[in-house]
Amino acid sequence: MLMQTYEARLDGLRKELGRRGLDGFVIPISDEHMSEYVGSYAQRLKWLTGFGGSAGSAAVLKDAAAMFTDGRYTVQVREQVDGKLYDYEDVPATSPAKWIAAHAPQGAKIGYDAWLHGIGWAEEAEKLFAKKGIELVPVDGNPIDAIWDDRPEASLAAAVPHADEHAGRSSADKRAEIADWLKNEGYDATVISALDSVAWLLNMRGTDVDNTPVSLSYVLAHADGTAELFIAPDKVTPELTKHLGNAVTVRNRDEFQPALEALKGKTVAVDPNHAVAGIFHALAAGGAKVVRDADPTVLPKAIKNPAEQQGHRDAQARDGAAVSRFLRWISIEAPKGGVDELTAAAKLREFREAGGVLKDASFDTISAAGPHAALPHYKVDEDSNIPIPPSSIYLVDSGGQYLDGTTDITRTVWVGPGEPSAEMVERNTRVLKGHIQLDMQKFPDRTSGGALDALARMHLWNGGVDYGHGTGHGVGSYLSVHEGPQRISKPGGAFPGTETELREGMILSNEPGYYKAGAYGIRIENLVLVVPAGIESEGDYLGFETLTFVPLDRRLVDKDLLSPAEIGWWNDYHAKVRDIVAPQLDGADLEWLEAECAPL
Repeated sequence: MLMQTYEARLDGLRKELGRRGLDGFVIPISDEHMSEYVGSYAQRLKWLTGFGGSAGSAAVLKDAAAMFTDGRYTVQVREQVDGKLYDYEDVPATSPAKWIAAHAPQGAKIGYDAWLHGIGWAEEAEKLFAKKGIELVPVDGNPIDAIWDDRPEASLAAAVPHADEHAGRSSADKRAEIADWLKNEGYDATVISALDSVAWLLNMRGTDVDNTPVSLSYVLAHADGTAELFIAPDKVTPELTKHLGNAVTVRNRDEFQPALEALKGKTVAVDPNHAVAGIFHALAAGGAKVVRDADPTVLPKAIKNPAEQQGHRDAQARDGAAVSRFLRWISIEAPKGGVDELTAAAKLREFREAGGVLKDASFDTISAAGPHAALPHYKVDEDSNIPIPPSSIYLVDSGGQYLDGTTDITRTVWVGPGEPSAEMVERNTRVLKGHIQLDMQKFPDRTSGGALDALARMHLWNGGVDYGHGTGHGVGSYLSVHEGPQRISKPGGAFPGTETELREGMILSNEPGYYKAGAYGIRIENLVLVVPAGIESEGDYLGFETLTFVPLDRRLVDKDLLSPAEIGWWNDYHAKVRDIVAPQLDGADLEWLEAECAPL
C-alpha cells in the first residue's frame, strides 16, 4: 500500500522505528558521497516531508518531529512542510542533535544512517547525546527505504570515458601523482568517495546526478599506482574497461564495504569532509589504521591545466552567445507581461541547447522576478512561479555543462517600460563597482580568498548595505559548478575554503549582490581564472582573467558614480564581449549586441 500523505509517511516511519527498537531518527539531504546534488533514489527527506530545498534535515521522535533549515529556506519550508506534523527550526541557532538532546527522554536510542552523515556530525552528536543519557545508533539499512514502496532505483546509466583532449592529463598520470603522495605520507591507500573526485581521477563522467556529470562509484587508490573502482556492473561498458586499463580493477559497488573491512593492518587516508561515517566505521571494523587527511585529488582538480583553461574559454564563448540571445529575447517579451519565471528559464535552456553541444544545466536556473530576486537561492517551481512584472528587475543565475567546461553566470536586467528607480540604479552600481574592484585586483601568490572578499563589498559597505552570501566559489571542468577548496568569502564565516590560498589555474566566480527583502535583488556574476598578474612586482603576483562575456545592463548603471578606471573596465569588457560573441550572432541579435556593447 503506497503512503500517499506526509502524515501517513511519518506515521509509517515511527512504526518502523518502533519495530527496530529505536526512539528517533535523523534524516538529512544526502547520499553516500555527501554530494551537493543527489539522485531521486536518495531524496528521502523530500519523500518524507515534502521539502524540496537543497539543504536541510529532519528529526523524528515518537511524539514530536522537526524540520531544520537555514535562512535561505525560511519561506519555502513553511510552504512545503506541514506545520502540524513538524516544528520549524532555524539553523545554525539549533541543530537536529541539539533538538533531540532537548526533546528525547533519557535512555532513548536515536538511529542514523552512517552512510548519509559525515563522521564529524556523528562524533559531535554522540558526545552531545552521551551527556543526556541518549544513545546514537547506526542503523542496518535505512528505515525510510523499508517503507518507501515506490522508491526510484539508483541510476544504472553507463559511465563514459572523458577524453584526454578535454581532461588535459591521462588518468594514469593522475593516479601516479596520488601514488607519490601516498608513498611520501607513508599511507598504503586512500578512499576517494566524492563523485567529482572519482570522475576527475579516472577521467570518467556519467549522468547519474542532475546538473553534475558523475557516475555513482567509489575508488580505492593504492600507493603502487593501481586503483579499484566500485561501480554497478550494468554501468560498465567495453569502452570504459578499455579506457581504465589494466591498472584499474573494476568491482561491484556492493563489494565496497567488504573491501574496506578487508584492509586489516593497512594505513588508509580518508577525508572527513568528503567521506561518510560508514566508511570510517567499516575501516575500523576491519582493523585498518585510519588517518584523516585531505582528499589528494581536490587541489590538483582545482588547478586547471592549459587544456582545461582553454576548454573553459571555448565553452564560455558559446554560452555567452546563448545567454546574449536570451537577454535580447527577454528585453522584448517580458515588458509585454506574458512571460513567467518558468517560461523564461525554459527559453534560456532552449537557447543553450540550440548550439547542439549542451550536456546539461550546471544547476537549476534561478529565474527570479520582482521580490523573488531578493532570495539569493530562490528555486522556481510550479507552486512559486510568477509572471515577470513589467517595470521591474529580473535576475537570472544559470549555467551549462559542456564537455570542455562548466559555466555559471548571473545577469540582472531592468524589464521595461519606464526606468528603474534611483535606488535600484545606485545599488546596482555599487554591486558593479565591487565586481570591478575584485576583477581588477592584483595580489601576492598564495593569498587566501578570504583576504580578497572585502574588495567586492567595500562600495556596498560605504553605502550602508551588504549581502549575506559568499563572493566566489570554485568551478570544475565539466564537473561540479561548486568546487572546492578555494572560495572568496568573509574569513571566519560559515563557508569552508576561505583560508585556501589562491593559485594560478584556479577558476572562481565573482558575484557580489544586493537584496532588498520583498522588493528586488541584484547580482552580477562572471567566472574568472587566476593568472600571473603581468606587473612588475617584488615576488610572484597573481590577478584574474575574465572568462564570462555577456553584456551588463547599462540602464541600471549611474556613470557618475564610476571612476575613470571603472568606466575603462566597462568599455574594455564590452569590447571583448563584442569581439567574442558578435561572430556567433547575426540579424537582430547582432544589432542588439552592438547597441549593448557601445561605450558607456
